[in-house]
Amino acid sequence: MTTPLNAAQRLCDELAALGVASDVHDGYGLALVSVWYGLVVWTDGLIFRWGTGEGPGRGRPGWHAFAPADDPVTTAQRVAGCYAELRRKHPCPAPNAWAPQ
Repeated sequence: MTTPLNAAQRLCDELAALGVASDVHDGYGLALVSVWYGLVVWTDGLIFRWGTGEGPGRGRPGWHAFAPADDPVTTAQRVAGCYAELRRKHPCPAPNAWAPQ
């Protein structure tokens, strides 16, 4: 079994290869890969788990997706698809035109 931190870092590296920025947070026997607002992948070293979007009704979590932690390539492809969908639905806000530079 790989450690949660190693699994998360491998996923982060695969996401970077797909042009998706992310960062890793580790602690308490889990590691998290933060990808985008509303898209965080966590791992215990055995599996990756992430939300697939909103469920029925406002603000309710959607279904969770799973993938084996020993397959970061396929997981990164699936997470990148969720990332693209979230970016389409919730793009970054434009910088404030009146804010000092």
